[in-house]
Amino acid sequence: MAKQSLSGATRRAVVVLSLLLPFLLPAVAGETPAALRPNVVIIVADDMGFSDAGCYGGEIQTPNLDKLAGGGLRFTQFYNTARCWPSRACILTGYYAQEVRRDALPGVGGGTNGRRPAWARLLPELLKPLGYRSYHSGKWHVDGPVLAGGFDRSYSLEDHNRNFNPKQHTLDDRPLPAVPPDSGYYSTTAIAQYAIDMLAEHQAKQRDQPFFLYLAFTVPHFPLHALPQDIAVYQDRYQAGWDALRQERYERMKKLGLVNCALSKLDPGIWPSWNLSQEKLREQIGPGEAGRAVAWDSLTAEQKQFQPVKMAIHAAMVHRMDIETGRVLEQLKAMGVFENTVVFFVSDNGASAEQIIRGDLHDRSAPPGSAKTFLSIGPGWSSAANTPFRLHKSWVHEGGITTPLIVHWPQGVAARGELRHDPGHLIDLAPTVLELAGGKWPETFDGKPVPPPPGKSLVPAFAKDGSVTHDYFWWYHDGNRALRAGDWKLVADHKGP
Repeated sequence: MAKQSLSGATRRAVVVLSLLLPFLLPAVAGETPAALRPNVVIIVADDMGFSDAGCYGGEIQTPNLDKLAGGGLRFTQFYNTARCWPSRACILTGYYAQEVRRDALPGVGGGTNGRRPAWARLLPELLKPLGYRSYHSGKWHVDGPVLAGGFDRSYSLEDHNRNFNPKQHTLDDRPLPAVPPDSGYYSTTAIAQYAIDMLAEHQAKQRDQPFFLYLAFTVPHFPLHALPQDIAVYQDRYQAGWDALRQERYERMKKLGLVNCALSKLDPGIWPSWNLSQEKLREQIGPGEAGRAVAWDSLTAEQKQFQPVKMAIHAAMVHRMDIETGRVLEQLKAMGVFENTVVFFVSDNGASAEQIIRGDLHDRSAPPGSAKTFLSIGPGWSSAANTPFRLHKSWVHEGGITTPLIVHWPQGVAARGELRHDPGHLIDLAPTVLELAGGKWPETFDGKPVPPPPGKSLVPAFAKDGSVTHDYFWWYHDGNRALRAGDWKLVADHKGP
């Protein structure tokens, strides 16, 4: 009888196994147990250059992003669409924006006012059957109401002309009152706070469910609006000009192993066709404004005095976004979910060379960066933000379409601090998230076939020395075209060859 009895250690093992069995069986069947599914946070910057963050070679203070990069992955050849609304379509649908009519193709239509086909559901709709709650805070720029796209809560900032006193914003798709001037509101802080409040509510009411947070900041998109204390940090940093800054960043990027290419030349003959003329810019902003990416030494004394102020405000906007990102990360830690939360950080396009004046127009007597001003960094500083690449937002040259991608997940990313040089694209994010959530891409909708997603899951890249390969990527925006296959790329500027 003694030989048939179980030892104490064996009995304990049996008990543990019996407790784990309900979780192990679904995993064997190819499903991820709800308790093991990670939370997901996708953070999107607006018009942030490839080299702006410290961990990508920039001098701007981004300690929170740098920590995420140090404990996770940085992708060095990751792509967006060159513009805000098609990039957001890619992130949330997993398709090229043209496939879902959110960017135009000749003879097909689509664009900023395009409507997605019914089968092109947003990521929260795919996550909901897997038990996820979904939250949105910040910019939307996708067709249809937010909650109709599967989100459970949303704060949407619809006014892209005012960072201090927006007139159009909604909570759960219901209009909020306009923010009065001098209220203390600042868009980046507000977007983060709404996200924090949603997470706190989730912890109080739905803590047993995993969540998806789509955190879409509106900075550093023009107008250049920043808090005075943040501008003060950078007020003397950019006196040497954009040529010197580009060289500084380039040297740091090479040392970090981020790039292996030449520093591109400036393109003084190329700027957005919709920009105000140089004459109008100087008339409405002042003689220190510059509308071309010319050599710094060719600027006038007035321009050399005024231009550094604009870059200081841009840096302050990125700086504040990092601070507010840190507050969101602290909320995750306070909830005890940080270790099992996958955080992605990207930019929707490269830095912008656009110079237009909208909203409340520009008061030349107001302090630069304040609510009554409307400034843009312009082609010179945009070239610096996109170091070492050519051109800007809306172009499909590398400066317009290359984005930083940081991935951080303590429980799931074995490769800490590694770089990934394999090319990737925003179309990869939705397949990645769906795989992590234990789901599969839908094959049908209303009984009809759904096109397979063009992207690939990035999960294999999370392993030590892991990688993900693609056959090709393509771009079409505003007449700009590009195709990349392997290490080769074809690119055309509007109607050019």
